Amino acid sequence: MVDALSPLLTLNDGARMPQLGLGVYKTGDDEAADAVAFALQNGYRLVDTASMYLNERGVGEGVRRSGVPRQEVFVTTKVWHTDNGYDSTLRSFDESLAALGLDYVDAYLIHWPAPLRDRYVDTWRALTTLKAEGRARSIGVANFHPKHVSRLIDETGVVPAVNQVELHPWLPQHALRAFDAELDIVTQAWSPLARGHVLEPAHGGSVLAQLGEKHGKSPAQIVLRWHVQSGIAVIPKSVTSARIRENIDVFDFVLDSDDLGALAALETGERTGVDPDERN
Repeated sequence: MVDALSPLLTLNDGARMPQLGLGVYKTGDDEAADAVAFALQNGYRLVDTASMYLNERGVGEGVRRSGVPRQEVFVTTKVWHTDNGYDSTLRSFDESLAALGLDYVDAYLIHWPAPLRDRYVDTWRALTTLKAEGRARSIGVANFHPKHVSRLIDETGVVPAVNQVELHPWLPQHALRAFDAELDIVTQAWSPLARGHVLEPAHGGSVLAQLGEKHGKSPAQIVLRWHVQSGIAVIPKSVTSARIRENIDVFDFVLDSDDLGALAALETGERTGVDPDERN
């Protein structure tokens, strides 16, 4: 059993969250169970899932199979936007907790604001209830623009602990990260490698390959180090044991100012997913 490898970030509610964890999007239950167990046995301590991923059962099985004590594992799941609303969110949470086979989750997030449905404030009120009950230790959001977060705070007075968004060298989200930082919200990156596209030679891969050769690391490790060094939490997805090990092996080198400048030049503003205002 490998000791925890990722540093911890302190959330604005006092909880501590590993900066780098495992994502399991588009992974079936059996595959998720294997990946989660392997990751936890090899130094990971955070697993990120969602009701929409349909693999919460596998994630819970992986946590149990890993042998790592439950209190040492940070488990995040999310309510899908079609379940936004107060009562429907509480029902969805109960279903997620039952599927995971856990007594609580460490973080529960609103997966999308779905602004045209206009139910995300009621969803947030449900999350505050779950936090008060202790069944969700921390609460946050995913894919929220600053205007969506501001509305939650204005109407409830409760600041999210985490904002999980698409973020990678093409889309570094400078304004959103500055907004989150003002409120002590941790910005967490999904699709940290732009679904692998940023590694392609025509889209930054040649730059990353050069930096990888300089530091004795893979191009993916260069990008993940950029996230970590920028203070971003990050959840790379993999089900391959070698890649799972590789993705967390990013804490033994530092990118210098020239490296960071080369990475900054990759910014295009391009998304691999939809804009949050368009998800309804």
